[in-house]
Amino acid sequence: MDEKKILVLGRRDHTEAMRVAAGLTIFGHEVRLVFMTEPVAETEENAEQAELLELSDIVPETTVPEMGEDLTLLDAAALGKAMAEADRVVNL
Repeated sequence: MDEKKILVLGRRDHTEAMRVAAGLTIFGHEVRLVFMTEPVAETEENAEQAELLELSDIVPETTVPEMGEDLTLLDAAALGKAMAEADRVVNL
């Protein structure tokens, strides 16, 4: 299987986006995760998924200004570039 650059957009379900992003690294893919629409809820389930991201060496990014202090904040141009550079985009 060829390694792909995969961009996971966490729009509707941040928890599922984290789970999918971490899972895709098992296949050797280069994975980026961008949280969108609203801040990630501080729940136990999200904390567990965040640990998986850390183990998978995925550093999430965001388009949500409120999360910009903790994560790299992408503007529209940077998000568009990330989408253009990806072999696949997964929208969750």
